[in-house]
Amino acid sequence: MEPKRLRELLKNVEQGRMTAREAFEALKLLPYEDLEFAKVDHHRALRTGFPEVIYAPGKTAEHIVEIARALRAKGHNVLVTRVEPTTADLLKNALPECRYYALGRVVTVEGKRRKIIGKGQIAVVAAGTADLPVAEEAAVTAEFFGNRVQRLHDVGVAGLHRLLAHIDTLRRARVVIVVAGMEGALPSVVAGLVDRPVIAVPTSIGYGASFGGLAALLAMLNSCAAGVTVVNIDNGFGAAMAATLINRW
Repeated sequence: MEPKRLRELLKNVEQGRMTAREAFEALKLLPYEDLEFAKVDHHRALRTGFPEVIYAPGKTAEHIVEIARALRAKGHNVLVTRVEPTTADLLKNALPECRYYALGRVVTVEGKRRKIIGKGQIAVVAAGTADLPVAEEAAVTAEFFGNRVQRLHDVGVAGLHRLLAHIDTLRRARVVIVVAGMEGALPSVVAGLVDRPVIAVPTSIGYGASFGGLAALLAMLNSCAAGVTVVNIDNGFGAAMAATLINRW
């Protein structure tokens, strides 16, 4: 249930085009629909402005398909993160509007045209090619929720001139998401160059002492650049959601 749809429903009742009973039937799945294995939150878009997103790991492919169907049946566009190719194939068979972004392991199911809601552009900056899956998860998520996105790939601190070649793009962005593994230094560099919010995403890329991204996470939390915000390891989705909220105000 989205705010626009709820207003239309109440207006129909007010003007006599719908009975109170019909309105009740339309609203009875608020706040959620019980599928036994999942309680699908149809009310979330009304509360937060965003429909429920499906996190695929730990769920069976069949459960993911049923949750996606339930969301689509109520008019929501659907986003599924961390999707394996076999699950993506099942989603494609069940929902013809399905699109799979293999690099970022993201599925979108969109029955209505996407609107640009963000006030400016979000830049998604990947330090290295190995960081691209997380960066692409962030980019696709940000686009799904109505943002214009500019991607900058392989511009890490090992070759700083590659980043500086795109300084104008960074400064035009309203929010910058910086994705980096290894020592996680890139967000500090970017934050020292722009007067925009920087959201840092540590990745699990790196040799043994990177501890699966913990070294990058700690480096970003201890950034000497003021105002850097840090999300969890490999959490491109979370960074995109934070950037989306910033870009709407």
